[in-house]
Amino acid sequence: MLTLIRGANLYTPSPQGQMDVLIAGSKVIDFRTEIKLESNTEVKIIDGRGNILVPGFVDSLVHITGGGGEAGFTSRTPEMNLTDATLAGITTVIAALGTDSSSRTLTNLVAKAKGLKELGLNVFCHTGSYHLPAKTLTGSITNDLMYIDEFIGVGEVAISDHRSSQPTVQQLAELAAEAKVAGMLSAKKGTVSIHVGPVNSHLAILHEVDKNTDISLSQFYPTHMNRNKALLDAGILFCEAGGTIDFTTSTTEYDLAHGEYAAAQALAYCLTHNVKPTQLTMSSDGHASLPIFDEQFNLLGLEIGKEASLLGAFQQAIRQYEVSIEHALMAITTNPANVLGIKKGTISKGSDADLVLLDSNTLAPQHVWSNGIHMVEHGFAIIKGAFE
Repeated sequence: MLTLIRGANLYTPSPQGQMDVLIAGSKVIDFRTEIKLESNTEVKIIDGRGNILVPGFVDSLVHITGGGGEAGFTSRTPEMNLTDATLAGITTVIAALGTDSSSRTLTNLVAKAKGLKELGLNVFCHTGSYHLPAKTLTGSITNDLMYIDEFIGVGEVAISDHRSSQPTVQQLAELAAEAKVAGMLSAKKGTVSIHVGPVNSHLAILHEVDKNTDISLSQFYPTHMNRNKALLDAGILFCEAGGTIDFTTSTTEYDLAHGEYAAAQALAYCLTHNVKPTQLTMSSDGHASLPIFDEQFNLLGLEIGKEASLLGAFQQAIRQYEVSIEHALMAITTNPANVLGIKKGTISKGSDADLVLLDSNTLAPQHVWSNGIHMVEHGFAIIKGAFE
């Protein structure tokens, strides 16, 4: 089956103007101003005129198997469904465990990832969780990255948080060193995803690793950097030293009222403070538990992360904070793909056919393809999981 998308305003994520884009199987095989086909092969024509065609979104932190709730067993969050991602334009997710690595396991994580992959979604995983020493599937980080296709890095390891294992500089350095070498041996990046909590130490321990060892800041990928202005400013310094930072799009009204920046606002803030657009990303923290703590870390409430918040933050960045389409797209396509070392987030000849056709007025996904599979058509999911 060939699919021809005609006349869309193409972003790769850089703007290319009005283009025809041709998909064959799982690949983009051509795009140009006009594609003429002379063939008796069946071709599906999609009218993209007046709409925007962009790469499929890359969500760099999703709890696809759900998270452990901080209010006991009844607050464990549910698993992600396929359409939680695809209806929001997400074609690639990076899955991780969080606070709970006891009732939530790496075996379950990989099994869930394989199931979503069978449906056509791109899924990668991190080994480990919040706590050190890192739990692994095979007995070591090295073996997990080398012999299990889905594993590409480690995380999310918690720092500056009362729920972390209070890791030392040496522990983090050893973890990052093993992940880096394992990545080299398996042709993966071996990135260490870092959960950053609200404690005022911020990113100090990562700078200590960089200062006192041979591990550079680029090996770490800190998320939740929009918790408050002080952490956001610490993130700018981290970028100036060569790192990349991530903003979480799922949030609560309580947190926003108590100093958290919306992800779109944080993105715009950093851009206006001369951070390079390539150093900024956004992720949903989908299906994580979102605990609400007071200043003494007493639990006040609990909500759940939503993958659709990534789409909402992208829209908000453009409409409310006047971020360019290109820079907003980079934060959810090429940038997370590059920091994680995966070949996703771009549209080029020969690239995987992960595409989203957006309504130019609402920026809502009208059509979504993942690996060339038509997942969403005219805003409705046409591929669903077995139990949706």
